[in-house]
Amino acid sequence: MTLILGLDPGTATTGYGLVNEDSGGGLQAIEYGTIQTPAGMPDSHRLVILYQRMREIILLHRPQGSAVEKLFFQKNVRTAITVSQARGVILVSLAEAGLEIGEYTPNEIKQAVTGYGGADKHQVQEMVRILLGLENIPKPDDAADALAVAITHLHTNRY
Repeated sequence: MTLILGLDPGTATTGYGLVNEDSGGGLQAIEYGTIQTPAGMPDSHRLVILYQRMREIILLHRPQGSAVEKLFFQKNVRTAITVSQARGVILVSLAEAGLEIGEYTPNEIKQAVTGYGGADKHQVQEMVRILLGLENIPKPDDAADALAVAITHLHTNRY
């Protein structure tokens, strides 16, 4: 069995999802959700909260590997900077825990989960639901995206 922690980085909201793959290749969502930080709080304090929650999740679940969505493109420079800061904190917490880290672009994630790099958000979320055998699409969107990142890592590392 292989447990992967997938992450969709953000300063305000970071999605996380833990996906287990059994020896037969079956996938199961173990836990998913978001790490949220209060609006109006200085970025440095928000990043500390993100770091602390990452450590808690890693210590609680002890994943064998991890995967993070790459920052591909942001129209808003301020958003790009804050997401990059969150990614940095996430990468440090994963590396500190000694985890292998896979990094994937949005198109790589879409390709791995749906078989089509141009898939829309709903198609990806529906495939996450199907692949994990869930009754409903995981909510919020950030958590569904994080599960897709974990699935991508598992699919990519099979070959």
